[in-house]
Amino acid sequence: MREWRKIRVGLLLASACLCAATVARGDTIVLKNGRRISALSVTENGDKVQYETASGTMTLPRSIVDHVERGGLPSAETSVSSSAFALKAPESAAEPSISPNKSEIETRVIQKDEVDRGYIASLELAARGGQPVANQNAAMAHHAASQFELSHGEIELALADARTALNYAPEQPVLLMDVAYLHLRRSEYTQSLDYLERARRVAPDDPEISKLAGWAYYGLNKMDKAVTEWKRSESLRPDAEVQAALKKALRDKQEEEKYSENESNHFKLRYSGASAPSLARDVLQTLEKHFSAIDGELGYSPPEQIGVILYTQEAFADITRAPKWVGALNDGRLRVPVQGLSEMTPELSRVLKHELTHSFIQQKTLSHAPTWMQEGLAQWMEGQRSGTNAAVLVKRYQSDPASSLKHYQGEWMKMSSEDVDEAYAWALANIEYMVQSGGMGDVGRILDRLAAGELGQDAVKDVRRSDLAELNRETVEYLRRTYVN
Repeated sequence: MREWRKIRVGLLLASACLCAATVARGDTIVLKNGRRISALSVTENGDKVQYETASGTMTLPRSIVDHVERGGLPSAETSVSSSAFALKAPESAAEPSISPNKSEIETRVIQKDEVDRGYIASLELAARGGQPVANQNAAMAHHAASQFELSHGEIELALADARTALNYAPEQPVLLMDVAYLHLRRSEYTQSLDYLERARRVAPDDPEISKLAGWAYYGLNKMDKAVTEWKRSESLRPDAEVQAALKKALRDKQEEEKYSENESNHFKLRYSGASAPSLARDVLQTLEKHFSAIDGELGYSPPEQIGVILYTQEAFADITRAPKWVGALNDGRLRVPVQGLSEMTPELSRVLKHELTHSFIQQKTLSHAPTWMQEGLAQWMEGQRSGTNAAVLVKRYQSDPASSLKHYQGEWMKMSSEDVDEAYAWALANIEYMVQSGGMGDVGRILDRLAAGELGQDAVKDVRRSDLAELNRETVEYLRRTYVN
């Protein structure tokens, strides 16, 4: 068995159900302009083409689709969600009432794979007359534009159109939920709740409102309210995703009811009675220091307080149900076992910075960063470097170049301990090479492209002008120059 010098095993960013998104064989939509859209599945329905993504169900007009390729190749990366399931766009029964001309408008708004702003402007002009149907048409046009932009990863544009739609139909629940959902995608939980409360006043019994509100409260570390909302959603309409989220939240709530609390500017901390109050204070001070450092490197600040839970070792295992090699975990909240510690140690400080880096990356990229980039950058930010593993990685690459690509694929949580060690080593080496050759600016540009919906392999190629296989080859050359020769 190959002996890897451990960098750190067990700090994998995981979803709340402790599994990365499945890498599945899906479909590919080929548009008439040549653009290709990867999807989990595609359904052709009359003049529409609907497709499933990690963000939910999206719709395109058939007029811009050339053909659909069934059973495309699996993605060469694993995405990781910050919640138990990928957050899906709301599905409300109220949507058909947005406009009596819904189908026609959806078809007209998207022309040649672009939003027809001229057509939308004509509907806005007609709405100035104040006629209800004209206002509904303008609202529907912006709603359709927002859905199209969301399907292309353009969150900012999608939010702008969703907000504009509300100007024409401010009491439409589905439009209010659109805006709430987009704020959730941006981890802006308080703003999301503002729109959900407005929607609830109009449609008090819509289960989707309670479902989204549960995620917002969960993001704000308010377990009681998250549980209340998900219970209400379940009572209105059974939903497998809500059931799973509720089960996990109840487990968290039961464990944390006996915990003490503390908070700082950017963090809300809960800790078991086995953790000394002085350690809790040290943890908050250390996290604030790391927050400033990561903010400076990435040029981004998470908009809401981040939850932090300090566990005993037994409670950590019971609550997270993570593999034994996992030493800490980030599923939107930083979960760290600290049993036996009474003060801050260098090791605990590194763990906290590693896990906090995941929160920054997840929120900055809207949960689109592949695992290898997450783990490589988290190791880099905590201060790890590739010197101890450089010779082994170079030898590994020379003997079997294809094996060095495994960390770009698959589910890390299902890897053996040895394969995970190797995956961590490669991920750090890739990030270290990119930072040393192109600076943090290159990394930031890749993260921006991920936020816009690009796949990791495409974002790297756009910025670095090399594919993942070339990135590994260049990384090996860097390791050889820097550490081996």
